[in-house]
Amino acid sequence: MDRWVGKVAVVTGASSGIGAATAKALVHAGMVVIGLARRVELIEALRNELPPAVAGQLHAIRCDVTREEDIQAAYRQIDRQFGGVDVQINSAGIARHMVRLLQPERNAQDLRDIVNTDLLGLALCSREAFLSMQKRSVDGHIVHLNSITGHSIPPLNTLNIYPAVKHGVTALTETMRQELRFAGSKVKVTSISPGLTRTPINPNSDTYTGPILEPEDIANAILYALGTPPHVQIHELTIKPVGEVE
Repeated sequence: MDRWVGKVAVVTGASSGIGAATAKALVHAGMVVIGLARRVELIEALRNELPPAVAGQLHAIRCDVTREEDIQAAYRQIDRQFGGVDVQINSAGIARHMVRLLQPERNAQDLRDIVNTDLLGLALCSREAFLSMQKRSVDGHIVHLNSITGHSIPPLNTLNIYPAVKHGVTALTETMRQELRFAGSKVKVTSISPGLTRTPINPNSDTYTGPILEPEDIANAILYALGTPPHVQIHELTIKPVGEVE
């Protein structure tokens, strides 16, 4: 991680779960971290969990990743205030466990919200981050928080459009890698696909006693991918707790 010390990382969804754990881990690794979220007060509260010597390296910008105008405004502010983006962590994500694909009416907005947050928002944030890297000739790194449901679908009745969206992230990662290759860019792109993780997106995970990952486990995997040499690209990293069935 030495090459990233003092560099700028943007973490979407940094207010809780994997995003919050990753923001803290990147600060401890010496990076300047800008957390994007709708609830910036939660990111600001994270500073209290950091040692005073590094707490000032964590910053918050209010941004709803389903709104392109929010995204563009946030990245303009990052360019102006911090000089641009070196690492992009796309951690913002939602799920709607009570929604069914085939239920009568009243599910369209929930389905759109998942697509717009977990896939389109990820693509637009990646676009803005890459343009910042390209403008400054930075060989940066873009990381997508995917899921094991982006590769196989467990037999559950609570998933609705979520696996389709995560399969989209899997496809988008390879599409983005090819775009970067054709552009002659050395910017890396990585998909991180966790199994069951103790985060707010998974109901009752805070009391679950079976095999489960912690947000810090995923943050450590992200740091591993970022810490590889410039010629090494971790394209896909799947992480499961020992003993998980699927």
